[in-house]
Amino acid sequence: MKRFLVILTLLALVLSMSGCGAPSAEDERPSKDEILEEFGLDPELFSDYDYDRLYGQEITLNVANWGEYMSINDDETVDVNDVFEALTGIEVNYKTYASNETLYSKLLSGGATYDIVIPSDYMISKMISEGMLQKLDWENIPNVSNIMPSFLNAQYDPDDEYSVPYLWGTVCIIYNTTMVDDEIDSWGALWDEKYAGNILMFNNPRDAFGIAQAYLGYSLNTENHAELDRCFDLLRQQKEIVQGYVMDEIFDKMEGGSAAIAPYYAGDAVTMCDDNPDLAYVIPKEGTNWFVDAICIPTTAENKEAAEMYINFLCEAEIALANCDYVGYSTPNSAAYNLLDDDVKADEKRYPPDEFLAEHTEVFVNLSDDANAYMQSLWNQLKIDSSNVWFVPVFLIGLVAATVFVNVWRARKKKRDSY
Repeated sequence: MKRFLVILTLLALVLSMSGCGAPSAEDERPSKDEILEEFGLDPELFSDYDYDRLYGQEITLNVANWGEYMSINDDETVDVNDVFEALTGIEVNYKTYASNETLYSKLLSGGATYDIVIPSDYMISKMISEGMLQKLDWENIPNVSNIMPSFLNAQYDPDDEYSVPYLWGTVCIIYNTTMVDDEIDSWGALWDEKYAGNILMFNNPRDAFGIAQAYLGYSLNTENHAELDRCFDLLRQQKEIVQGYVMDEIFDKMEGGSAAIAPYYAGDAVTMCDDNPDLAYVIPKEGTNWFVDAICIPTTAENKEAAEMYINFLCEAEIALANCDYVGYSTPNSAAYNLLDDDVKADEKRYPPDEFLAEHTEVFVNLSDDANAYMQSLWNQLKIDSSNVWFVPVFLIGLVAATVFVNVWRARKKKRDSY
């Protein structure tokens, strides 16, 4: 009995001591440097930004981005969203979209609420004009100082109020060297009947019309209806030899060898060429689109301060480096650029000289409502049926026949009922 009381006394003492000296949850949390080192990142390359200030508030940040456009979900690279969650305690709910137009429709319809979106230049301009984006608080985004001056005060956001450049690139032709014998240097290759059934095309109007415009020598921002009609005619001719209209589907098709040639974004072409050495890519001689994708906060965002923290995080040198390395696109972040290998910096397809960009590329701008509507109507007409030109007339004939049958049946039924 005495021994039992001693054990109880010792147990009570241990419990009281552990209660008095127990570390708090805050004390148990790893330091910022420890978190970064755990992910293989260098704390010396990170800013002294306070990523802790919203910790414990149970915030979920809704992020919408292009597919395959951030270093996440890959065992061979750092998952940047995992790093952000560990640093801040903020959960990232990450979704993807296939095109600017898809994102715009989702925001316009109210079908989705996002805190972060990453549209392209011309779409940012459109969203600003329609009041869909909110101004940023630069005090919460000090790492904007890492963005190269040449990417600031851009036409789509002239006062740098709504966006922070994320990645940039050009549109190119990617092709399979085992299926394409000719030297590819022109957009005309996408109309070569030799590759009928093995040609892919963009599944969005702005990029598809942009290629036709470049091939015909028009401005990529033409609003002339006659020029748009000529582009439509060219795309309609191409439709007969196109295997399919694609966006993210291009990865499986080109890497798997089920298509021979396609236009796509140069950064993704880099990724596909890395995965399949039979692939190559080229910027066509007629010129091409030069684009910038930038990070924005929609007016419907529910977590603006957390969103600005996320933008600042994406501008950290090693995080920006991880993203451009993973997706193959070019970075506008000078701190990340300085960390690139010299052979990457010297690659003129990924980092074309300023002279080339000035002479051979054009940036999309937001078109007038009339031009946008007209281009969309032509695109809809092109896409009514991209697989069978006989579908519509056959469908109409069938509809007429069904109507006649129903009317005859009703007449006979009425006649029988009258007896």
